Amino acid sequence: MTRHLITSAIPYINGIKHLGNLVGSQLPADLYARYQRARGNEVLFLCATDEHGTPAELAAAKAGQPVAEYCAEMHKIQSEIADGFRLSFDHFGRSSSEQNKALTQHFAGVLAANDLIREVSETQMYSPSDGRYLPDRYIEGTCPNCGFESARGDQCDNCTKQLDPVDLINPYSTISGATDLEMRETKHLYLRQSQMKDQLDAWIDSKADWPVLTTSIAKKWLHDGDGLQDRGITRDLEWGVPVKKGDADWPGMEDKVFYVWFDAPIEYIACSQEWVDAGKGDNWQRWWRTDAGADDVRYTQFMGKDNVPFHTLSFPSTILGSGEPWKLVDYIKSFNYLNYEGGQFSTSRGRGVFMDQALEILPADYWRWWLLSHAPESSDSEFTWENFQSSVNKDLADVLGNFASRVTKFCRSKFSEAVPEGGEMGAREAKLFADIEAGLQDYEAQMEAMEVRKSAAALRALWVMGNEYLQEVAPWSTIKEDPAQAALQIRLGLNLIRFYAVISSPFIPDASASLLTSMQTQEQAWPDDVAMALTALPAGHAFTVPEVTFRKITDAEREDWQTRFAGIRT
Repeated sequence: MTRHLITSAIPYINGIKHLGNLVGSQLPADLYARYQRARGNEVLFLCATDEHGTPAELAAAKAGQPVAEYCAEMHKIQSEIADGFRLSFDHFGRSSSEQNKALTQHFAGVLAANDLIREVSETQMYSPSDGRYLPDRYIEGTCPNCGFESARGDQCDNCTKQLDPVDLINPYSTISGATDLEMRETKHLYLRQSQMKDQLDAWIDSKADWPVLTTSIAKKWLHDGDGLQDRGITRDLEWGVPVKKGDADWPGMEDKVFYVWFDAPIEYIACSQEWVDAGKGDNWQRWWRTDAGADDVRYTQFMGKDNVPFHTLSFPSTILGSGEPWKLVDYIKSFNYLNYEGGQFSTSRGRGVFMDQALEILPADYWRWWLLSHAPESSDSEFTWENFQSSVNKDLADVLGNFASRVTKFCRSKFSEAVPEGGEMGAREAKLFADIEAGLQDYEAQMEAMEVRKSAAALRALWVMGNEYLQEVAPWSTIKEDPAQAALQIRLGLNLIRFYAVISSPFIPDASASLLTSMQTQEQAWPDDVAMALTALPAGHAFTVPEVTFRKITDAEREDWQTRFAGIRT
């Protein structure tokens, strides 16, 4: 049994996330966690809300709430929506936790002792109109690299280039819109990432199995232009982790907090401490410290491509630079962007379908299936309502749902609501067993490789095999001449329903649970032996005809949703 530590990029607290955020991190991480649990492996799946920095302050101000109150409320909302999508986190933490505060300050103290933090006097944007310094995300402007007109002061969302506010063309305050910005002197701390360049380069080179998207972004930041630069880790804000060296004050830094991208990844570790303190686990160190047993842990991170630089460079600089025996990530699964109807999803601009809205329209499994089967792995992908309707109707309703309905209703009509006895299996059944065995091996291989779209295709191919068998042997015709043979075919069909429920559970957990209930079994062991799995329900085993597993989306519904979500969410 392998132990799998799985983390999803932690979502910002500033509002409900859209479907692009979901498919870029949390949902594929959940797929992998569910699969590894189904295979009998021990899993710790962690996520949290990212609560510090300017997005939290801006969102709280817009909501007219104190920032701590706003964050607490939004954490609860995001947690409930995650439950709605059946995201199976072992713990959903908060980066504002006391555990993360203490651990962030600990790392800062150790890095300072190792001469990897330096103090820098610099000039920063100051807004006389707002009466304050403007940290990076309080400033927007035009990207000097690609011309994107809404680039932030820390990074351009369009080309992912790392920026400083002074790089922006025509910068303005996101608080007031003021453009009369001026440069004033202030003092900040910088993580000396440049000193870690060769070590990071060698570490990334050792990860030959990483996706090209991940390594190409990391290498670009390491080698393009002037190479890896030191990075500021403090900000002039009130909301955040106070700057300290462990428990000790840091002279000159009394009114500053750590930069959100310094403390946010540390929350992955702190989240496991929260998990223990919440009474859900008993030893977080065995997952994170190699001197406490974490050597046999396989650590996988899931994230969108905009988060790759911080997870391949900045956070590893913190871990490696500490000189302490912390667990480093083994595999980073990164994703491109999911676009929406010809444009970009955007939380800040309210464009697209958001997670709460999606659940109001249809149950989670409909969305899970479409998003995972169209995951933006090798390139950006696009959500369109026509494609969504087509995929749901053809894959879920016509292939899987229709199979379960046809088999159970025919059995009830011609035999009873119990598995019929039937005759002996023949050549066609032997071929089906062999095809299922090969198809399952392909499915497992794709899941192990975290090839999300290929995994969905392999799973659908297994569903199709049952439909093709049913169509070919035609029990509705066979029963007229050979009732025993028809009973055998239906007995195999009923066992296929249970088999599909088990192997489909990582993708569509609610439908899988519903099908198992209809088959009146909760036996969910992974089918390591296909022959046994396809004969698991014996003759006489009772079942009930399931409710509609997946319904079709009508043209009228699709048109209504296209209109409803054509504008901007306010």
